[in-house]
Amino acid sequence: MQVPVRVGVIGCGNIFGRYATGMSRFPGLTAVAVADADPARAQAAAASAGVVACPVDELLARPDIDVVVNITPPTVHASVSEQVLAAGKHLYTEKPLADTVAAARAGLAEAGRRGLLFGAAPDTFIWAVPVIGLLVTSFRTTGDVATSGWWTAFTHPAFTPENYGNAATLIDLAAAAGNSLSIAVPATVGTVTVSAAAAYALARMPFRGRLPILLLVIALQVTPPQLTLVPVLRLFNTIGLTGSTPAVWLYQVGFTLPFGVFLLHGFFASVPAELLEAAAIDGAGEFTIFRRIVLPTATPVLAALAMLQFIWSWNDLLTPLLFLGGGSADAPFTVQIAGLLQTTGQGQETLAAAALLSVLLPLAVLPLLQRYFIRGILGGAVKG
Repeated sequence: MQVPVRVGVIGCGNIFGRYATGMSRFPGLTAVAVADADPARAQAAAASAGVVACPVDELLARPDIDVVVNITPPTVHASVSEQVLAAGKHLYTEKPLADTVAAARAGLAEAGRRGLLFGAAPDTFIWAVPVIGLLVTSFRTTGDVATSGWWTAFTHPAFTPENYGNAATLIDLAAAAGNSLSIAVPATVGTVTVSAAAAYALARMPFRGRLPILLLVIALQVTPPQLTLVPVLRLFNTIGLTGSTPAVWLYQVGFTLPFGVFLLHGFFASVPAELLEAAAIDGAGEFTIFRRIVLPTATPVLAALAMLQFIWSWNDLLTPLLFLGGGSADAPFTVQIAGLLQTTGQGQETLAAAALLSVLLPLAVLPLLQRYFIRGILGGAVKG
C-alpha cells in the first residue's frame, strides 16, 4: 500500500493557491498547509486550495507534514531553508521559484515526484525482494544454497562467480539470445504495426459494424490464451507450422492484438478532428494522414506498446515450449533455462545465474524507452 505524502508550502502566496490543486495528479500526494509573510495572502491561498494557512513555525511543527516546498523570495530563502532542515523535514527548494507562475508550478510538480519516492519506498523494497534473492543466490556456493536461505548470505557471506561460468557452459548464451531476439523483435514489430492500423481504422474510419468489432476486441482481452493452445496447435500441425519460429510469432501477435488495439484506439480517438480534416482538405489520403500525421504524434504510446510486447515475448516460456519443443535448436532463453532444470539437475545457484543473464537485454532496453512509457499508457486516457 502506498504511503501518503503530505506537503506544506512556504511562500508564493496566491500563486500557491492557483496551482496547489494540481497536486492531485500525483497519487498519494496531498497539500496540507501554506505559510506566507502576508497573513491575508496566505488565507486567500489556503481558501482557494482547500488547505490550512498558518505561520511558518506552526507549519514546521506539524507532524502531518513530510515535505516542505520553500519558494520564498531570495531575501529570506536561505534562512527559511535552514529552518525547514532544522525541523527534520524533507526540503525541496529552487531559487527563485516565486518569480513566475510557471516556476511555481514546476516546483510543486518536482516536490510531488520527490515525495512519491518516500511514499513508494516500502512498495519498491517489497517488489525488489525476489530480485535481490535471485541475485544473491546466483553468487552463492552449492553447499550454502543446499543448507541455508539466501538471506543468511548477509551475515555469513561466501560468494563465487563460478555459477555464471557454469551457466554459460551449459547454455549457448549467444544462440539463446539470438533465438529470443528472433522471436521477440518480429512479434513486437507485428503487434505494433497491426495494432496501429486496426486501431486507426476503428477510431477514425467510419464503417458499418465498427462498434461491435471494438466491443469484440475488448472482450477478447479477457480470453485466457491457454484455452486456445490445443486448437491452435492442431491447426499449425495441419498447415505445417509446428516447430517453426513463425508459429510463435503468429500466436504471440494474435493474443496481444486486443490489448494493443484497445490501447492505441484511445490515443487515436483523442487526436483533434480539425487536424485530420485540414490534411484531407490539402489533398492527403487516409494512408498519408495515418503515416505522416497520426503515427508521429503517437510515438509515446507506440513505444509503450512495443516495450510491453518485447518484454512479454522475451519472457514467454509456454508458447515457444509448445510450438518449438524443448529440444529445438531455435529454443529461446526461457526454454533453455527450463531444460537446464529438467535435464541436468543443476542447483538453484546455476539457474539463478542463467535467469539473470537472460534478463540483461530487457534491462538494457527499458531505460531507453522508460520516458515514453507513462506518457504512452496515459496517452488515450484523456480525450480532446
